[in-house]
Amino acid sequence: MTQFNEIYTIREGWLSGAERCPSPNFNQRPDSMQPRLLVIHNISLPPKKFGGGYIRDFFLNRLDSRADPYFATISALQVSAHLLIERTGQMIQFVGFDQRAWHAGQSNYAGSDNCNDFSIGIELEGADHIPYTDVQYRQLARVTAALISYYPEMGTEHITGHSDIAPQRKTDPGPAFNRNYFYRLLTQEMHG
Repeated sequence: MTQFNEIYTIREGWLSGAERCPSPNFNQRPDSMQPRLLVIHNISLPPKKFGGGYIRDFFLNRLDSRADPYFATISALQVSAHLLIERTGQMIQFVGFDQRAWHAGQSNYAGSDNCNDFSIGIELEGADHIPYTDVQYRQLARVTAALISYYPEMGTEHITGHSDIAPQRKTDPGPAFNRNYFYRLLTQEMHG
């Protein structure tokens, strides 16, 4: 199994250890707003199938609508996340953390609408009812520790799932996401 032991750093909004693959689906945060919320998502294309590079294509607006019947329903959408953590632990960053990725949609967190304005979106390659891989949890914990260290307004109390900020529309990261295990790993990352 691949080991990921690097301590990640952020420079000019980009994460060390992640492949850069800039998406056109972003814009500036309002009034240079700094991120203060981390939103955890899941994605699999086609649904409940992994690999194939379709997530990358989707976030780059080049998903072939003929490759799968489901793709015809989403290929015209313009969305992105800041970061994707694949099942293998490999990471692809699509939008700089200082920029506004289009990941949350209509959303509300602690009385504030439009979570894209002040959040960072991380996608785990997965599905609501399929267990995530251990290396995904470990990568997520390392990245989250780096984000909390870099952005002063972000803290462990400001981590949420997509379903928490858009409960009428979204179910991810789903019941398969083990929040307790993730927080244990994050505590280890932050406190050695």
